[in-house]
Amino acid sequence: MEGSCAILPMVVVPLSPVVMGVVNVTPDSFSDGGRYLRHADAIAHGRSLVAQGAGILDVGGESTRPGAEPVGEAEELRRVVPVLEGLAGAGARLSVDTTKAAVARAALEAGAGIVNDVSALRLDPELAGVLAGADCDVCLMHMLGEPRTMQDAPRYDDVVDEVKAFLAERLAFAVGAGIAEERVWLDPGIGFGKTAAHNLELLRRLGELVALGRPLVVGTSRKSFLGLLSRPAGREVGDRVAGTIATNVLALERGATIFRVHDVAAVHDALAVAAATLRPDGAG
Repeated sequence: MEGSCAILPMVVVPLSPVVMGVVNVTPDSFSDGGRYLRHADAIAHGRSLVAQGAGILDVGGESTRPGAEPVGEAEELRRVVPVLEGLAGAGARLSVDTTKAAVARAALEAGAGIVNDVSALRLDPELAGVLAGADCDVCLMHMLGEPRTMQDAPRYDDVVDEVKAFLAERLAFAVGAGIAEERVWLDPGIGFGKTAAHNLELLRRLGELVALGRPLVVGTSRKSFLGLLSRPAGREVGDRVAGTIATNVLALERGATIFRVHDVAAVHDALAVAAATLRPDGAG
């Protein structure tokens, strides 16, 4: 009607966005495999990400890209522990990206305060006990199958409903194992056993996952579906920064709190502007 205007619902941004910078100490990660395999290079990279605005550094020694092969416990420990020790005092919280109890225990002793488990406590039966007795936060992620098979024709009746039910069940499991609920973060696992359409639906309806009441981690950084959506289609990994920014800003608007990315400076600045815009008082 002429002269009328729609009243939009107020967007609530509950917490300032936190950027989690990726430090891959691996030879085969999809984005930067091998680039930071030397400990000194990984430590220097982590310090650079802090200078760019990372509030968390997520250090991983085992690739979880589609088709990735498992890494033995001893090798994963050799990769990540010296890097965590070298990043202690760098100005960011430290996270270890692992599914193994022994690696988590050593990482916590080396200065990590977060354990990021893509298996959501399903692969190592001892991990929940390690985390229950530790003063740390825990991120539980949804993944269909395992890295080697997760992209083999993933199917869901309703991807959001199924991911939400999974995360609710794993949250209950963690609490039942003695992990304090307030220490648990949840991650829908963008790209982990999902098609491009599944990823977009999860982002579109992210508020349904935020309703679980725990901080939500989103990791879209440089992923293949962004390349498929770009023009021209098929942008290479390093050319997906714009798509990464777009998905993270949209996730912020829908209530996500923690943003796991490779391109920290660009995403940090975009989120800071978006957060200030979304808040009624304009405060960053």
